[in-house]
Amino acid sequence: MKISIVLPIYNEEKNIPILYQELKEVFNKTGFDYEIIAVNDGSKDKSWLEMKNISETDRKYKLINFKYNFGQTSALAAGIKLASGDVIIPMDSDLQNDPADIPIFIDKINEGYDVVSGWRQKRWKGNMFSRKIPSVIANWLIAFITGIKIHDNGCTMKAYKREIIQGVNLYGEMHRFVAAYASWRGGRVIEIIVNSRERKYGNTNYGISRTFKVLLDLIVFKFM
Repeated sequence: MKISIVLPIYNEEKNIPILYQELKEVFNKTGFDYEIIAVNDGSKDKSWLEMKNISETDRKYKLINFKYNFGQTSALAAGIKLASGDVIIPMDSDLQNDPADIPIFIDKINEGYDVVSGWRQKRWKGNMFSRKIPSVIANWLIAFITGIKIHDNGCTMKAYKREIIQGVNLYGEMHRFVAAYASWRGGRVIEIIVNSRERKYGNTNYGISRTFKVLLDLIVFKFM
């Protein structure tokens, strides 16, 4: 089994080398064949330089470079299109997703599931009104409209069997709805609790306006 890790990157220069080392440690322990596809989404800091430095010493670290910032879903779509693994695992590049959870995702794929979705159960601590409540409302609406009960559609860290995710056209915030799409196609979906870490470096790229974009895309997705 080959694993493809897809990393959308926007202004994460300090996090890039740390995440790379964490991923290496996980794969050295598990022995899985793997590749890391890092997508620079028009970063304005030294992210691209950090990415190139790693790729020059590791052929498994593959690069895609966007001249402009097109957003997380576009970066994910480009990485997924390039991926050659049997299992594709997108992750955030801000160190909040924990690479140590990767073996748990793989175990569930081996049990026969087509999509394994991460649930950051203890996120938003101390941000009840500004982050948690909008998130809960958005996830409830997604579950109501799609019929797929996922607590945390916004968690980037998921595992997909290659045949489920490749060929799916992603735009807007559509990457959040792949679990529902897979279920509609007869795929088996499961949600697992993952470790959610605090951001140490850089600034968050998420805001409450993103919740409204998700809801608009949900309406489009339902009609699709």
